[in-house]
Amino acid sequence: MQPESPFNAIPPVVVALALLVAGIEIVFQLAAAGVLGGQGGIGWRVSALGDYAFSPAVWDLVVAGNRSMDLIRRFVTYAFVHGSVTHTIFGVVLLLALGKFVGEVFSAAALLVVFFASTILGAVAFGILVAGNPPLYGVYPAVYGLIGAYSFILWTRLGETGGNRLQAFRLIGVLLFLQLLFGLLFGAQPSWVADLAGFATGFVLSVVVAPGGWAALLERLRSR
Repeated sequence: MQPESPFNAIPPVVVALALLVAGIEIVFQLAAAGVLGGQGGIGWRVSALGDYAFSPAVWDLVVAGNRSMDLIRRFVTYAFVHGSVTHTIFGVVLLLALGKFVGEVFSAAALLVVFFASTILGAVAFGILVAGNPPLYGVYPAVYGLIGAYSFILWTRLGETGGNRLQAFRLIGVLLFLQLLFGLLFGAQPSWVADLAGFATGFVLSVVVAPGGWAALLERLRSR
């Protein structure tokens, strides 16, 4: 009997996203080791962050009327570049874990909608609310969007069984507490703004994209 692959239970679309994130990091690691790009490869990560990360300055330029592709693409591309291998590994692990949980209920299309909408609206919130011009990069706002979708799934199930729906927000509460703790110890990072916006996006969107969610929403609206 052949052992079952651990990836069998993870939706292919989640595996593809994780491989894309991990693959980019592998390229950076090979470049830093001199295997790719020669001496010039050492600066590939810095160049990629400069070309693909998001920042409040990007938002300001877009609002001012600059709709160049170099700026527009950053609302999405920032999610696929990271600051270090550790930053990437945590992001990939969380993406696979949350993607598996959400993918057990949501369709592949619905999961992608949550992933990219959380990425984009996380950047928008970051651009509007964060002072100065710090960079935003990493898959974490999208992961928080999946946490929002997972919280919606739990919230719905608890409602059906008569449980306390506040328990659905336990995971996001723990993560925000940990972010606060790390912020007190090592200095707060403004990326939490994008993360929280990603969570809210994932939760709200799930009302529509979850199986039967749109029909249930229409039924509630008609009953009022």
